[in-house]
Amino acid sequence: MKKLFILSLLIVLTIAISAQVDEKPAKKQKGNKKEIVMEDTLPKVPEIKFANLVHDYGTIYKDGDGVCYFEFTNTGRADLQLTNVSSSCGCTVPQWPKEPIAPGQSAQIKVSYNTSRVGFISKSVFVDWNGGERVTLNIKGNVIEQPKEIVPESKTSPLINND
Repeated sequence: MKKLFILSLLIVLTIAISAQVDEKPAKKQKGNKKEIVMEDTLPKVPEIKFANLVHDYGTIYKDGDGVCYFEFTNTGRADLQLTNVSSSCGCTVPQWPKEPIAPGQSAQIKVSYNTSRVGFISKSVFVDWNGGERVTLNIKGNVIEQPKEIVPESKTSPLINND
């Protein structure tokens, strides 16, 4: 009885293993050639890849140009849709494409920082999309006062008459 049980167990295991090994791609006849049709195992989901996650303005003048762009590409296999883009404060305003981004296509998020205040910049922009976790972009830099214009010295003195 014990031998019969072990024999039955071996037969069941052999069948199970051979069933897994026999999972080969289906073959399809096309003309005289046999073509192997591979099952598409990759998921059809969007993927977002940014060229840079941080923009450093460096040192810029008060009331200067505070616009920067974050370029991204849909590296996935389905349309990418940005569902919301927001910032950590009202001095940073993002603008983003509302239409879907096809696989392989690129687009930009425009970020405008209000440079009317002097001081260091450290702000975040949050990108929500239809394929995964929120992406955080960062801007940084330093806003300084614009230097006062220096009036060049005159080569002649107004007290001396050079006539």
